[in-house]
Amino acid sequence: MATTLRIDPQFVLGRLREYARLTRIDRPIGSLLLLWPTLWTLWVAAGGLPDPGVLAVFVAGVFVMRSAGCAINDYADRHIDGHVWRTNARPLATGSIHPAEALGVFVVLALVAFALVLTMNRLTVLLALAGVVLAATYPFMKRFHHLPQVHLGVAFGWAIPMAYAAQAGEVPPVAWLLFIANVLWTTAYDTMYGMADREDDLKLGVKSSAILFGEGDRVIVGILQGMALLALVFVGQRAGLGWPFYAGLLAAAGFAAYQQWLIRGREPRACFRAFVNNRWFGGSVFAGIVASYIIQAYAA
Repeated sequence: MATTLRIDPQFVLGRLREYARLTRIDRPIGSLLLLWPTLWTLWVAAGGLPDPGVLAVFVAGVFVMRSAGCAINDYADRHIDGHVWRTNARPLATGSIHPAEALGVFVVLALVAFALVLTMNRLTVLLALAGVVLAATYPFMKRFHHLPQVHLGVAFGWAIPMAYAAQAGEVPPVAWLLFIANVLWTTAYDTMYGMADREDDLKLGVKSSAILFGEGDRVIVGILQGMALLALVFVGQRAGLGWPFYAGLLAAAGFAAYQQWLIRGREPRACFRAFVNNRWFGGSVFAGIVASYIIQAYAA
């Protein structure tokens, strides 16, 4: 008599819950920090509202690749996270997910993201190949040098030339200005993130910009924030953006100042709050870009 394969729904639901925790679906801050620069780029590349198909692919790609990045990050840090106050409840740290499962989740999500990119033009596909390498290698960099935050900035920022290529068919200088601005901004906010973990990282021998900068961390973060804003000013000049864009930059500068206030005492939880606050920095820049194009459209 043939045996019937039975699948336990409770088991499947349990695994899916763990995979959702692994990919941090309940914590969208990482997706937002990746989404904002992608949206900046699509609007600038289109000179207003981007192509709906390109917009849909990149919004979906942001969430898929962020989830993939969480899976490979937790795989890389599986022997570290259990010793850090902020990460000791993650699935790999507690053993509720096997490392092979995390790798499987990463591969599946990366393939989904690449399938999305295959609907775009050839230049975008070629750029995506480099993007996958950047995303897969970033989590391991903290073992080799003190600037994994810069590597993250490049990995997150790589969506910018990809998005510009998809929307406009080229990657002009203004796209690379956006890329530079994003690398500077990402290095700043991820240093705040590193400041939250600094004491644990020192004990574990993990490298970060927060450790490298030492007592100069706040000043250097402020310089990086200022340079990111200056790069965005140059973007506005090249793209012909109007006063609403600069109003958005002014609001972003206000959030940067608030973040400096939060990290003034280097208290871990306050530093983490400063990191999370960057969702408003990115959102302010995007609001300024959109408002600028709307006003230009009405004035035309």
